[in-house]
Amino acid sequence: MNRNSTIILVGILGIVIGVGGYWFYKEQNRSGVELNVGGRSVTIETR
Repeated sequence: MNRNSTIILVGILGIVIGVGGYWFYKEQNRSGVELNVGGRSVTIETR
């Protein structure tokens, strides 16, 4: 593998890890009320 391929691979890996970490952080810190409307029912959940 040449130098450019290695740099691109490391960059993509860094982006994937960054996005995954951000998503995990947002999921852990979700709070409030979730409102689900589906079919003939409405569900309200507190977090």
